[in-house]
Amino acid sequence: MTQSPARTDEAGPSPALTPAQAFDALYAFCAPALVRQTYLLTGRRELAQEAVERAFQLAWQNWPQVARDRDPAGWVRVVAHECALSPWHRFRLRHRHPEPPPADAADRALLDALLKLPTTYRRTLLLYDGIGLDLPETAAETEASTPAAAGRLTRARRLVAGRVPELADPAALHRRLAELASTERLRAAQPPTVRTYAERQTRFWTRSALAFTATIIAATTLTLRTAPTHYEAPIGPAQAISGVPAEVGMGPLSAGQRALQAKLRKSADSGPERLMPLAR
Repeated sequence: MTQSPARTDEAGPSPALTPAQAFDALYAFCAPALVRQTYLLTGRRELAQEAVERAFQLAWQNWPQVARDRDPAGWVRVVAHECALSPWHRFRLRHRHPEPPPADAADRALLDALLKLPTTYRRTLLLYDGIGLDLPETAAETEASTPAAAGRLTRARRLVAGRVPELADPAALHRRLAELASTERLRAAQPPTVRTYAERQTRFWTRSALAFTATIIAATTLTLRTAPTHYEAPIGPAQAISGVPAEVGMGPLSAGQRALQAKLRKSADSGPERLMPLAR
């Protein structure tokens, strides 16, 4: 027993985890339970898996911020719940049809009672009675005051007890929520897969931003080169001009004009005599 400290000193402190190792550890610890919790929130298995994977992808993309957070698991849980409850899912064709319910009748009754609750009530009930957060943490995560969260929790319990009377006891409700979540065999993707997809998304959006910026620069340069350098007054619309005499053709020659014409024709080719300068 006296040699244990010596061995500890020789081994030295454990090496620090790399960002990938720390992310994988957080994923392995949180993802399986978070998928089951999100399933209770939505009633959809595939949506729960997508929401959790998306939350961890965002966590890896913002890992310096998440790693310094006082509760990284809570950070991921908030993002997963918000992704799962996004109203845009209702426009997806595959989410317009209900998924197969749980096989057990008691599980079906509880899940049906949960899904009939308003979204804010359901989330508050899941956080407090399902996950075990205290009331201030539940209020903070649902962006509500503590009295408002307490009111939501009370009404949610009452509505669930009205549909499933045997769950009027909060302890029984907590136990049944844990059992219902554990009965669903939901799997999450492997951590390297999530990290790889997140990195691909980051590269894609980075390249898209660079391409968009280059397009804006090229368009601005072209505009500067082709734009006029001085002001040119616009040409007004054409207007009709009145008072101009009409163009007419030549009429018949008079007697004097005919005499002059005959005289010119009889002259030499060089025309009539002209004054010539005299040299001095």
